[in-house]
Amino acid sequence: MPILKIIRYGAWGAVVIVAFAAAAITLGWWRVDGPGRPSSGGSVSTPLADVGGPFTSTDHTGRKVSQADYLGKPTLVFFGFTHCPEVCPTTLFELTTLLGKLGADADRLNVLFVSVDPERDTPAQLSLYLQSFDPRIVGLSGTQAEVDAALKAYKAYARRIPTAEGYTMDHTASVYLMDAEGRFRSLIDYHEEQDSALAKVRLLLKR
Repeated sequence: MPILKIIRYGAWGAVVIVAFAAAAITLGWWRVDGPGRPSSGGSVSTPLADVGGPFTSTDHTGRKVSQADYLGKPTLVFFGFTHCPEVCPTTLFELTTLLGKLGADADRLNVLFVSVDPERDTPAQLSLYLQSFDPRIVGLSGTQAEVDAALKAYKAYARRIPTAEGYTMDHTASVYLMDAEGRFRSLIDYHEEQDSALAKVRLLLKR
């Protein structure tokens, strides 16, 4: 399986993501039988609480939300921004296709698009942008402090990069798969084969 890919311009982001990805097993599924102990079957043991956690945000309808609002269902989390030229629209299109293939099971999932560009990504901007994708995808933004807290909780990377036109954002490009209790279970890599991504999500729904 390809290691977690990111669009990276900074060495700091590369170090964090490579270290994070190095703990993944062949299919990206992590298990813990106890804190710091190897799990049965040879899987790499990593405390699930290390990825994910409390956050507050505002969704694309203007409603104030927190991670508690999405517990009870497995959740797919993707960090990006609406001015993204390729990675974000491609990933959201692939998630839209995946939800279509799941059929009625798609209603048993939360799918969150968390903006790393709160300066431009207001709820109104997110709402307009998400009209091109599956309506079950929820856009989240907030203050810079709220975005930074979410990035830290998920060990995700984002950095503002100046350009001739203004700026763009360098960011983690994989989708986090969280179970119904908010625990990290897997990653969908950028441009991962649809069959592989679909299998991971179906396994997540069975847990």
